[in-house]
Amino acid sequence: MSASAVLGRTNGAITMVFARLFASLLLTFAFLGAAPARADWYEASSDHFVIYADDSEKDIRRYAQNLERFHAAMELLTRRKVEKPSPSNRVVIFAVGSQRDIRKLSGRKSRYVAGFYRPRAGASRAFVQDIRHKSGYPDFSTIVLLHEYAHHFLISQSRFGMPRWLNEGAAEFFASASFPNKGGIQIGLPAQHRANELFNSADVSIYELLDHELYERNRGKGYDAFYGRSWLLYHYLTFNDDRQGQLSKYQAEVLSGLSSLEAGEKAFGDLDQLEKELRSYLRKRMPGLGLAPERLPIGEVTLRKLPKGEAEMMPIRIRSQRGVDEETAAEVLEDARKIAAKYPGDAGVLSALAEAEYDAGNDAEAIAAADAAIAIDPARTNPYVQKGYALFRIARDAEDEKAAIDLAMKPFSQLNKIENDHPLPLIYYYRSYAQRGVEPPENAKHALERAAELAPFDKGLWMQAAMMQMREGKIAIAKSSLQPIASDPHGGNRAERVKNIIALLDKTEEGTVITGRDLAVTAPVAQVSVPAVPGDDDSDGGADE
Repeated sequence: MSASAVLGRTNGAITMVFARLFASLLLTFAFLGAAPARADWYEASSDHFVIYADDSEKDIRRYAQNLERFHAAMELLTRRKVEKPSPSNRVVIFAVGSQRDIRKLSGRKSRYVAGFYRPRAGASRAFVQDIRHKSGYPDFSTIVLLHEYAHHFLISQSRFGMPRWLNEGAAEFFASASFPNKGGIQIGLPAQHRANELFNSADVSIYELLDHELYERNRGKGYDAFYGRSWLLYHYLTFNDDRQGQLSKYQAEVLSGLSSLEAGEKAFGDLDQLEKELRSYLRKRMPGLGLAPERLPIGEVTLRKLPKGEAEMMPIRIRSQRGVDEETAAEVLEDARKIAAKYPGDAGVLSALAEAEYDAGNDAEAIAAADAAIAIDPARTNPYVQKGYALFRIARDAEDEKAAIDLAMKPFSQLNKIENDHPLPLIYYYRSYAQRGVEPPENAKHALERAAELAPFDKGLWMQAAMMQMREGKIAIAKSSLQPIASDPHGGNRAERVKNIIALLDKTEEGTVITGRDLAVTAPVAQVSVPAVPGDDDSDGGADE
């Protein structure tokens, strides 16, 4: 990507005095974390986001507009358009309170957790601190959200499995953004939140950035500068005039089949020289990109003030959407039932109750609550989803499994009529055969693949699609489906298992049928099936993300 080819440089440059800025940022974060919550909950709806926050209409609207401008800026700078998602496939953002509230909700003890994101087909959720507007560098919770949305955007525009440094460097580059009061956006700013890391943490060489196996071999137990150095390399290659075009060449070489290190040597030349340039660049004044509002057209943002019952149910809904275990599901349900008893005619309350009943294992009660919500407001989508989940679970133990599954498909068929591109009806159409052990027809297989296309960020769903493709002998297509999972920077053990599968596929002839049993023998990997709720990712943002 050539930044100068897209837009002019900003006037002047931004001075980067990392150590002092980092210290002042910590004080700012501590002060902002104490902001009081408001009583009124609003829902802001835009093309790519749904935001729930107990804040002023003005602040919530501006927050939504800024996020849409961020999306527009990424489209402009990458020169890639992302298909507009169906309403239920947008990213839903919950502003949940202070950093302490975020830590409690996440279940993580780390004091650096400032927000987290769960990418799922038809249910992508982000949890952030209360909305804060700053004309300068954004607060850390916003940075986390922008970082994760950058991942979301980049994987939505391409199935290219990026090397880890590139994946994280790009996310950090875009996340270092500022939203001036007059509108527009400044993007690609110096990553002030990586200041302490870059100057005080263990260094990561250019060779370790490009060769992730070398990085893992040399990696110590302490925190290092991998994220900061990834940002630095991406930023330098974007702005340095002498290296314009090298980043695109590097990506093309990786895509052609070269290793990351080989591609780097071919695209960047002498890596020792590049290392010297990066060290020098870190201590220089750095530029950013300024985009005026007229260059970032966005759609309308609509606001809805939640009625009293739905507003009172929001903390319950947030806990459900975060995900519960057996113990917390019982706690959430107890609270949900108390509120539902007070507001029996509120469709939003009943929808949340249906979800809490399902999570607690009460299928009949979940169906009853969903039916009551649908009767009041048939346009709401979540009641159909919860009813479908409950009916599919009931079908597992039904004497006439086919009839029970046919019944379970009805709410998903109704949902498909309301929202044609909602991925869940497509997934459960495929599951209606797979759960019975019946070979799905071609249109059901196409439905699963279409659902994956609609939700490229749902890695669990892409695993399911790849497993189906391997059973059909579509080796090349299955490899393409798996590549982004293998290169997922937050993939952990699953990414390693997928690399084993890809290694097996590399030695397999096209047309060869591969089953789960084959994988268990030759490429150990946990058995993959269609789960009750698609997707199982949980990306937590903090100092290490």
